[in-house]
Amino acid sequence: MSMDKNQQPITAIKGIGDKTAKLFQKLSIVTLDDLLHYYPRAYDTFEPPAAIGGLKPDSTAAVAGILPKSPVVKRFSHIQVITVTLKDATGSLQLTWFNMPFLAVTLKAGSRFIFRGRVVKKSGRLVMEQPEIFTPETYEPVMHSMQPIYGQTKGLSNKTITKACLEALGMREMERDYMPADIRRRHELAEYNYAIEHIHFPADRKELLFARKRLVFDEFFMFLLAVRYLKDKREDQKSCYIIPPSKEVEKLTADLPYDLTQAQKKVLEEVKHDLSGGLVMNRLVQGDVGSGKTIIAVLALLQVACSGLQGALMAPTEVLAKQHYESITELFEAHGIDKKLVLITGSMTAKEKRLAYEKVASHEADIIIGTHALIQEKVIYDKLALVITDEQHRFGVGQREALGNKGQEPHVMVMSATPIPRTLAIIIYGDLDISVIDELPANRLPIKNCVVNTAYRKKAYEFITKETAAGRQAYVICPMVEESEMIEAENVIDYTKTLKKELPGTITVEYLHGKMKAKEKNAIMERFAANEIQVLVSTTVVEVGVNVPNATVMMIENAERFGLAQLHQLRGRVGRGKHQSYCIMVNCSDQDGTQERLDILNQSNDGFYIASEDLKLRGPGDIFGIRQSGDLEFKLADIFTDANILKTVADEVKRLFEQDENLERDEHRELKIKMDRFLEKSYEKLNL
Repeated sequence: MSMDKNQQPITAIKGIGDKTAKLFQKLSIVTLDDLLHYYPRAYDTFEPPAAIGGLKPDSTAAVAGILPKSPVVKRFSHIQVITVTLKDATGSLQLTWFNMPFLAVTLKAGSRFIFRGRVVKKSGRLVMEQPEIFTPETYEPVMHSMQPIYGQTKGLSNKTITKACLEALGMREMERDYMPADIRRRHELAEYNYAIEHIHFPADRKELLFARKRLVFDEFFMFLLAVRYLKDKREDQKSCYIIPPSKEVEKLTADLPYDLTQAQKKVLEEVKHDLSGGLVMNRLVQGDVGSGKTIIAVLALLQVACSGLQGALMAPTEVLAKQHYESITELFEAHGIDKKLVLITGSMTAKEKRLAYEKVASHEADIIIGTHALIQEKVIYDKLALVITDEQHRFGVGQREALGNKGQEPHVMVMSATPIPRTLAIIIYGDLDISVIDELPANRLPIKNCVVNTAYRKKAYEFITKETAAGRQAYVICPMVEESEMIEAENVIDYTKTLKKELPGTITVEYLHGKMKAKEKNAIMERFAANEIQVLVSTTVVEVGVNVPNATVMMIENAERFGLAQLHQLRGRVGRGKHQSYCIMVNCSDQDGTQERLDILNQSNDGFYIASEDLKLRGPGDIFGIRQSGDLEFKLADIFTDANILKTVADEVKRLFEQDENLERDEHRELKIKMDRFLEKSYEKLNL
């Protein structure tokens, strides 16, 4: 099957030169194929014009009416503002444009237009800013249509991406559909090429859902095929490392300043049994934030080190890796444990890395702690018997496989704080045994929650001031309004400016967002961990990655825009120390059902309960809702929203392997090629 045409560089598209290609590259789009699989993140639906009297603030609408007077142009320093009033039978609306004085000629008094844009409330009245202008004749053909909205990057507009996608669809080579025909029939799945075209340009919602269902099915299908393939490779694999229980582990457990909970003891026994049982361990330890997974990891690493073998702990961020390194070193020193730790992160100098590698290779280091650098860099281990990864959902199938390739198959333990209902966890982590830590340590004070409206903001700022005066710290989370890096960064930076004005000058306020360089992010996180920053304004990048026991307030703006599981994850950033912690969720929406959703969080601090309630509340059509299954390698699919499809796919994959274990039949040839390519791509992502 020739795929060459779709692997052409993006510069093959008319109008895309090297400069634009570099911008596309920022979005990981290099070839035609990459562009075809760069799906819209939302759609703009051109609804029939609404009555001015029924408009609500913070919504996008089209309005039709007559202009009773000509526009007014005013100058403010460098900006020209043009305003005009639009009237219909139900009321009037002010329209505003910036630096577009030529509109004064177009918008004549007495003429009829349709304007479409965002409605906001300013000084007590509704205003539509920068609306698009249509005549009734030009609005007619676009009415009811759905226009794609893509994630953008600075210098690359939605218009450019849309145009490029249209061109790419015209130039592409049609792919043979690899999905077995009986599966397509059984689940009424769209043909693959049709789905690709209509996910970008659907005529209506029905067509969009049809295309999306097929592509979501595909994403789950490939993922679960790969998981199943890995499981079959590993099933009952004999281990080279049989690690007996150790006296030092028992002594440290007894000497800890707190007792392990029953749940922790149960999981620790399961891990010890796996390590000493003779088969390779592949275990997922799921536990809510703060349930005490890390100490289980430390005890497992110690058991390995006491047998003269090496263990590695991999964290999702450099700051967290450093924190683990420091806290474990401290713990070992305090209890007289003579085991050597070494830290390996991407930002270390070449010399620091070389010294660390030498310690690992010569087995001077018993326990190695770091980030992805542990599998990506040139680390040679001496008897690596256990690998523990923190935060599975940052960890794809490729990584799980890659770890196994670092010498003889080590035992693998994965820790995750993402509360996925058990039924789904069993499917997603089909190649892992699952342990759950489902109780919090007795000394933890439950977080106090409140859901408030925007009128409460001032009080919230006063409360943050009071907490920082007592020496505590706070997070403020802004939602990503658009998945466009310009807006994400602006949003956080603007909010930080506002907070600096609202809070006393003695409080240091800084920001963090996903588009900052890793070095800047690390510096901010380290300063926050050291209490040099009292209030950190951030997007959801703080979900994982830093442990600040001194932070006691989590304020989440526009809480209604987040998934419940994600809100629960964010809330778990506080309540990690001995002080009472608080979570303030600001609900900025007056839509029905929003309060009901947020109240679930108000009533419960149990992540597993929250995740399963969230599943009940979301209808199968709720696809523009809130993605929240992290980076589980899916572009479109979401394990919460698409839970039903996930379960269906799991059954189909099971059936397929029962019929044709090695995918050798003729009708599965395309499928086998596709799966091999999928695994290859997973490795490519890791530069392996």
